[in-house]
Amino acid sequence: MKRYAGQICALFLGLLVVSVTFLEQEASARIGGSRSIGSRGTRTYSRPASPYTQTTPSRTPTSPAAPSPFQQPAFSGGGFFRGMMGGIAGGILGGMLFRSLGFGGGMAGGYGGPGLFDIILLAGIGYLIYRMVRGRRLAQTPSSPFGGSAQPDYEQSQQAYAPGAAAFGQPAADAAAGLGYIRQMDGSFDENRFKDAVMDLFFKVQGAWMNRELSPVAAILTDEMRGIIQEDVERLIRDQQINRLENIAVRSVEISEAWQESGQDYITALIYANLLDYTTDEAGQVLSGSKTDPVKFEEYWTFTRPVGNNPWRLSAIQQA
Repeated sequence: MKRYAGQICALFLGLLVVSVTFLEQEASARIGGSRSIGSRGTRTYSRPASPYTQTTPSRTPTSPAAPSPFQQPAFSGGGFFRGMMGGIAGGILGGMLFRSLGFGGGMAGGYGGPGLFDIILLAGIGYLIYRMVRGRRLAQTPSSPFGGSAQPDYEQSQQAYAPGAAAFGQPAADAAAGLGYIRQMDGSFDENRFKDAVMDLFFKVQGAWMNRELSPVAAILTDEMRGIIQEDVERLIRDQQINRLENIAVRSVEISEAWQESGQDYITALIYANLLDYTTDEAGQVLSGSKTDPVKFEEYWTFTRPVGNNPWRLSAIQQA
């Protein structure tokens, strides 16, 4: 039995790595891969408040969920993490397989099963993979905030980010107070015009994503967001795939949060939309999704700018 222990452990680790890669590829549709990306200043690790909590009786009221110590950062892991995991996994797999074939200098007479170092490495990598997979799944549920291993203390997060602004537990008052501070520094700011602008930016960014060319929207993306989305675009080009987004209809845009910090304005808007979302190869053959069944979704889009009458840029997308 010991002779096969190394092969069994190696096979198990290989399946875990393949599962993680598959999950990353599976969540690749729509801009951002239907995952939470980017940052929202000091609120990066908090769940955006729902604009319907106190204003729309027809919707089920929600309250901010307490952060979980196992939440993962919403930032894109990209190819670096996959490469690192693949390298570590490959080294362990190779070491186990070589020793199982008698090349490892193990116990006399052949391989003596996985050593303590192998077991520790396997346990550590398995735990990292578990956390990443769990974090990606949580990121696609209503209770999943922008999580992170550097999660700030929840009690400390119940503070204002502008003088007199409401805390996270008061989403409606928080948004109203935040908009008031923004108007103080920009007398021309109008909430309705901002929501119209968000709708326009939404269409522009989705179009650039489908065309796999971000240069037309470079000015309306933060550097971080452009880097994350560009990595996904390059993957699509490398795989010779096109994520087609058609018949886009924005049903509503509602401001859920507004605040100021470190000389920046921030506004988070909840966008409710539907579209046809499917992926094809460059010859037009459908690989995933549907050309006939529309997808409905809600996403929180956060925009930022230097305080004052300055252009807004997209800094984060969070699943709702």
